Amino acid sequence: MSIQFGPDYVRAIAPYQGGRPIAEVAREFGLDEARIVKLASNENPLGMPESAKKAIALAIADAGRYPDGNGFELKAALTAKYGVPAEWITLGNGSNDILELSAHAFVQPGQSVIYAQYSFAVYPLATQAVGGRSLVVAAKDFGHDLEAMIDAIEDDTRLIFIANPNNPTGTFIPGHEIESFLKRVPPNVVVVLDEAYTEFLAPELQYDSIAWVAQYPNLLVSRSMSKVYGLAGLRIGYGIAQPGITDLLNRIRQPFNVNSLAQAAAIAALNDTEFVKKSAELNAAGYHQLTQAFDALKLMYVPSCGNFVLVKVGDDDGAGARINLALLKQGVIVRPVGNYGLPQWLRISIGLEEENAICLAALKKALA
Repeated sequence: MSIQFGPDYVRAIAPYQGGRPIAEVAREFGLDEARIVKLASNENPLGMPESAKKAIALAIADAGRYPDGNGFELKAALTAKYGVPAEWITLGNGSNDILELSAHAFVQPGQSVIYAQYSFAVYPLATQAVGGRSLVVAAKDFGHDLEAMIDAIEDDTRLIFIANPNNPTGTFIPGHEIESFLKRVPPNVVVVLDEAYTEFLAPELQYDSIAWVAQYPNLLVSRSMSKVYGLAGLRIGYGIAQPGITDLLNRIRQPFNVNSLAQAAAIAALNDTEFVKKSAELNAAGYHQLTQAFDALKLMYVPSCGNFVLVKVGDDDGAGARINLALLKQGVIVRPVGNYGLPQWLRISIGLEEENAICLAALKKALA
């Protein structure tokens, strides 16, 4: 009789599957890595900003020493940018770290966590890892139904995840609707507002969630530096909340969870407004390029406020996997989303103009 280790809820977890690496696809299909286009992981096609590269070059001399576990200089940069005290900031090994820390800090086995259908795959994983109970609220037009999420709150609900813009659908909730939602959430329920893609929002859609933190002690705003700032490989993100939340997160986060090179790069990138502006402009142009082509191909897609587009590539449940395989054989990596309950769809990250063109040509061939 074999011994089973760990609780049932951990053994039941299906590990997170990220976008496939270029080298792996090259090996599997016998392709030249240099000719492969990866539009699977919502990365910044411009890569890392030069300002961050220079900061890393300076910081690497001290890489033999442990990083500042408190992240003093990075927190100071965030304080200067957002006008919040350093005690309100938690640094994470990517914003994914902030999401998981939240589940560990606030949810006990059996207690419930609310998130929307078609929202980030890490929400159910983080819930399951602590033995929490998932309350999945049906999507409304591929996005969050905030009224239904309010109605879903139970006596044992301890955490609500909201992604805005949402991944993988790209849907957006106007700021006034989120603020109205926050007013109605019980004060003992922590709301994690996951804003990994907020820097891609058009100016007329932007709102000040950081200002809400002062008003709502149960609000945690989570941000990523993997997207518009181009630091995905360094794994760095942060959360902003009142000390009642950040104190708990900092009690359970790993010591030195953000390495010294990531901290140095993040400080430089935060202040690189020109790079952020260029990235947002490139993204807007790429979105137009992709969606114009989808319209020409008569493909349904979900209007997106992120740096990706969710597009329907067939009517049968095998369509997403089939078209994804056809694209891989042509050296184009996108993201199938059958694991989100969207087997007819693909999520395509917005790349450089020439990368988008290669992807669209391959897609047209695959569909034919």
